[in-house]
Amino acid sequence: MTTPFRWLKGHGTQNDFVLLPDHEGSVHGELSSGLARDLCHRRRGIGADGVLRVVRSADCADPAAQQARRDGAEWFMDHRNADGSRSEMCGNGVRVFVRYLEREGLVDASTPLRIGTRDGTKTVRWCEDDRLSVDMGRVRKLGECTVGAGGRTWPAQRVDAGNPHAVAFVDSLDEVGPLLSAPTYDDALFPAGVNVEFAVRTGEHAVAMRVFERGAGETKSCGTGACAVALVAADDAVRPARLDVRPPGGKLTVTLRADGGADLAGPAVLVAEGRYLLG
Repeated sequence: MTTPFRWLKGHGTQNDFVLLPDHEGSVHGELSSGLARDLCHRRRGIGADGVLRVVRSADCADPAAQQARRDGAEWFMDHRNADGSRSEMCGNGVRVFVRYLEREGLVDASTPLRIGTRDGTKTVRWCEDDRLSVDMGRVRKLGECTVGAGGRTWPAQRVDAGNPHAVAFVDSLDEVGPLLSAPTYDDALFPAGVNVEFAVRTGEHAVAMRVFERGAGETKSCGTGACAVALVAADDAVRPARLDVRPPGGKLTVTLRADGGADLAGPAVLVAEGRYLLG
């Protein structure tokens, strides 16, 4: 039995996370993969797509946190997937992370906020409609590949959006099947695994998508995946280009900037908190 510790639960378009307040890095030290798996388990744990440890950059030993401190980011998002693996970046997670900081009175919601991640320091802004907008940094195409699901294969586009992605446009989101197991892909192209998105165009500036995330399975939403889908959907459209991207969990807005970067806007909601008792 471990000493009970505080947790919160939140989501961004139903991409859900357990948040662990560890401001001074004294409660969890380095977040273990085993604890992350236990917390995220939907039967024996709290249940989530990932865990976000909330720690000050100066009090986190991760090299990315130390770089964030040098970049002027007070807070570092220590993110692990549901299977315990580390993740570079999470566009939905960072909004939930900032919503927690806002709720606790730890940040000034009237000014942009810099947050450290393993994909560099991200700037988050509050929107007038209570959504949060994240500067996701540069999103870029890396070339073509092939993905498969449900006994079928499709051409896809490799995209670097902080995390590795493969985006395939299909005739119907139903044709890929239930996605109970990971889509197939070329291991040599994605040695660290890949998030696979299946997308359909629903309007001139609108797309719908499903996503199978490495380390989590099919989720209701993926922020970096939405940016990857938007990039492929926009193709060579004049920048800035704004697209509505609808994963099953809700609506996200992606703005592709002329400098190659992307802004991701969407909701962030805290829904529960408590004490975790199990060791």
